[in-house]
Amino acid sequence: MAEKVKTTTTDEKPAKTRRVSPLPRIGRPPAPEPAPVAKVEPAPAEPEQPPAPTVDLLDPKKKVRKPAGTKGSTFKGILPTIGKTPLVIPPVPHLEPAAPEPETEVHSAVSIETQEDGSEPKKILHLKPPIIVKDLADALGLKPFQLIKDLMALQIFANINQTVEADVAARVCELHGFVFERERKDTSKGHHKVEVKVEAPKEPEKPKASDLSLRAPIITFMGHVDHGKTSLLDAIRKARVAAGEAGGITQHIGAYSVERNGQNITFLDTPGHAAFTAMRARGATVTDIVVLVVAADDGLMPQTLEAISHAKAAKVQIMVAINKVDLVSANIDRVKTQLQEQGLAPEDWGGDIICMPVSATKGTGVDELLDTMIIQAEVLELKASSAVDARCTVIEAQVEQGRGPTATVIVRMGTLRAGDVFICGNYWGKIKQLINDHGKPIKEAGPSTPVKVLGFSGLPNAGDELVVMESEKSARLLSDERLEVIRTSKLAAPKRATLENLFSNLADDQKPVLQIVVKSDVQGSLEAIVGSLKDIPQTKINLDVIHSAVGPITDSDVLLASASDAVIIGFNTKTENSAAQAAKREGIQIKLFSIIYELLDQLREAMSGMLDPELRESVIGHAEVRQVFDLTKGKVAGCMVIDGRIDRKARARVLRKKQPIYDGGLATLKRFTDDVKEVRAGLECGIKLGDFSEYLPEDIIECYTLEKIPQQL
Repeated sequence: MAEKVKTTTTDEKPAKTRRVSPLPRIGRPPAPEPAPVAKVEPAPAEPEQPPAPTVDLLDPKKKVRKPAGTKGSTFKGILPTIGKTPLVIPPVPHLEPAAPEPETEVHSAVSIETQEDGSEPKKILHLKPPIIVKDLADALGLKPFQLIKDLMALQIFANINQTVEADVAARVCELHGFVFERERKDTSKGHHKVEVKVEAPKEPEKPKASDLSLRAPIITFMGHVDHGKTSLLDAIRKARVAAGEAGGITQHIGAYSVERNGQNITFLDTPGHAAFTAMRARGATVTDIVVLVVAADDGLMPQTLEAISHAKAAKVQIMVAINKVDLVSANIDRVKTQLQEQGLAPEDWGGDIICMPVSATKGTGVDELLDTMIIQAEVLELKASSAVDARCTVIEAQVEQGRGPTATVIVRMGTLRAGDVFICGNYWGKIKQLINDHGKPIKEAGPSTPVKVLGFSGLPNAGDELVVMESEKSARLLSDERLEVIRTSKLAAPKRATLENLFSNLADDQKPVLQIVVKSDVQGSLEAIVGSLKDIPQTKINLDVIHSAVGPITDSDVLLASASDAVIIGFNTKTENSAAQAAKREGIQIKLFSIIYELLDQLREAMSGMLDPELRESVIGHAEVRQVFDLTKGKVAGCMVIDGRIDRKARARVLRKKQPIYDGGLATLKRFTDDVKEVRAGLECGIKLGDFSEYLPEDIIECYTLEKIPQQL
């Protein structure tokens, strides 16, 4: 093949034929003309390229004319060979992956800024969650073990790959001269921004006297249970309707609105049972005047004294309505004497406490009581500004079907309007609707007005303050922060066992546990029930309220009770049909109550029934061994019954020199040759105790029974 190449190049000069040897030309075909391909000369070292020269030799004229680049005629032969040669294409893919190799992306989530505050600069460290110990150490310029040592000093035990909370990271940064700021990812813009902390709204400044206007008084009825508080309010309603005035009074979760001689009065009715201490305390804090209802035949009772303490602590005006004066057993002077002992001197006795004798059943003195309330409110000069942001107090909260979480509030200052954004306790919301005590929607509510608010994101607690916020964003962020604090506290590390509490934990584990799920109609009743259940003595049995909420009993409650082997307790609430069927299928007991006395009593009985009865010994008689008889069936003790009786079904023990040596049941009890059930004092008998046979004269056989006595809590 080399010879053919030489013969075809006879037209060329011999010097050129000597210069162009066959071997270098075979390796060069792609290299002479294209400059970029010449740079990739190391690539042709691949083993797949030997077939290329065989393809080129099929067209010898074109291949030989390529090295003669001095003449213009040779370019025509080069163009078709470039189009046919596949060797130019393979090197190109080798260049493409080589280009991105030096490209490396380095993303840092930590940035340290230096800002000057006055004369001293402060270093701010930005770090997005989750905050890993290693990343925090790198950001602070520390070694991981140094940071772990600082965490251990703060009672935080975490390794290099674990995360820490933002407040812990802030404390560590403070130790090393940094100010920590957590970053939050903004998904809309694709970058990280520093989280903005929203402060809780502060107390408003005292308004000017020109901005203040008179408001309706808030009057709370307090007193002992069954002293006639609600009956007195019913009498007020009847008196108002009998007077022919427009409108009516509607009971709405303890809040009433009454109009008397063109003057509005807001009434709060608090329960009198001992369990509702918290509700009475809330009623005393939001009120202007406390009307202490005392039955003339009973006088001051424990809850009456408690109501006096709440009213004095709240520093509000106290009035006394002595009810049931129409009864024969009524003694008004005794009531006034008891009030004098509590530091409440009646007005007609030279004091400053107004005492009004009334009768709720006959309506005696009701009009005079209302007029006295209005006069007392005028003396107090109750004023409030309606121009400031509204601040309200939650009286009651509940979950209503179709409405979600709702709350009855009393506006203390400002004007509450539909559409306002607010924060209430741990939850935020936007007012969807305001409903007055007549059940009609209204657009706004001024000071001292009781209204129902719709639009909560969650169920607030009774007694929480509802504050109107500037924007929905700030209210939502503040709610998220408060809920995060609660969630973090629930996820806190459990208390570990120590030598001191080890045995107490073992004792607690051995106690029986009664687990219950409590559902109620309103938040205040639920709070009172759970508080009363915690007051039940739990030295012998534990009472565990695994879940308490407001609303009807649902399927989820039944599932929770089934998983925990619990009993469902409902107070003034109903059970959904699907939940009742699920409870029947799972064998879960649902107990519904409407009176708190019955609820607490039945739970006490149930807890007592779970306790094992105590076994107590009751000695019924003694017998003295006089002689021992050795019979074919064993030894038998011939005895004389000293006192009491010896019963065949009872147990007996052998006492020798007052030391018990045997305890067991009676195998046989005979009188002469007859088996008998019992032998009384002064008679002789034969006694055989189980497998005991070591009787001696003068031994005492003590007979006793075991009685099962139910335990008390």
